Amino acid sequence: MEEEDLRLAPRTKAAELLAWAQAHGHPPVAEAPVRAVLALLELGEGRMRDGWPELTSDAVEQLLYERLYLYVQPEPEQDPLAYGAAVRLLIDHQRAAKRLNAKRQERLHAEAEWQGEVAAGLLRRADLVTWPRLYTLLLRADGVDPADGAAVRAWLEAFRELAPEDRAAAYERLEAAGALDPVDDGGWDGARPLSVGMATDGARRLLEQGLMRRSYRNLEELTAQGRPMPDELAGDFGAFEEAAVEAALDLFGEWTVPGLPRLLVEEFPELAPEPGQEEIDAYLAQLPGAPGEAEEAGEYGDDEYGDEDGYAPGDGHVHGSADRPDGADAAAGA
Repeated sequence: MEEEDLRLAPRTKAAELLAWAQAHGHPPVAEAPVRAVLALLELGEGRMRDGWPELTSDAVEQLLYERLYLYVQPEPEQDPLAYGAAVRLLIDHQRAAKRLNAKRQERLHAEAEWQGEVAAGLLRRADLVTWPRLYTLLLRADGVDPADGAAVRAWLEAFRELAPEDRAAAYERLEAAGALDPVDDGGWDGARPLSVGMATDGARRLLEQGLMRRSYRNLEELTAQGRPMPDELAGDFGAFEEAAVEAALDLFGEWTVPGLPRLLVEEFPELAPEPGQEEIDAYLAQLPGAPGEAEEAGEYGDDEYGDEDGYAPGDGHVHGSADRPDGADAAAGA
């Protein structure tokens, strides 16, 4: 595979953004949240310009309200509000680069501040974890070094030997210990494992799609330069799709525990079950009502976005309800 042409894994400008922030006296933001924010924005439905994501209300909402809690598990010492702070830093950077006008900067700043607070709460909800996030918390609770791959595997092997009710009890202890906030949804004896499995499968597929979309976007530059299309995209797409699957697992691991998502999928699927279509259909059928696709509100017609008169934000993202952004519902639509 021609890596520089396909460029599946994001190469964010986190170092550049952090250096700019330091040079201009902005409050420091940890590197990990900055990298995660930039990567997820790049893999979303929004546009990119010169390696930077174009910021819109839709992009900020999709990141902080719909995507972040699917993927990242902050380090114990990390402030979960740092993700909103990273978005606000990016907003200021784009304003300095004259890609946002003052009115748009102010508006996006306000949205990123309150949605960053919402995101911090969503990251703590027991019903909104994905399997990699949940097992990251379990490994930390048992003092397993996440950088020790052999120790992670040994812990998973031991956990697999537990009875299902003992595993459920371990999940519940995370809530009792304050690592997650309890939610009155029936808990791990109810439909929550199914919901978590659906959300995990959907989150991984969204990453795969984002990685492939990113590569196609880069290929537009190649064709504009008159360069040939790589073989992987000129005929059989199987190798390209498989590479996206592998890259998505690796990226998921960067935001939780390196190698953990791959282990759960390939070697320990019984610890992180993902339902089939029949189970998904049955689950969705018993819900009181699934959220519909949000309609475009037409809020960008006042030319607040820099000097781009005709800009229209990307669509196609899934909105949850105001009270519960349901990762399981989003997964079913991925």
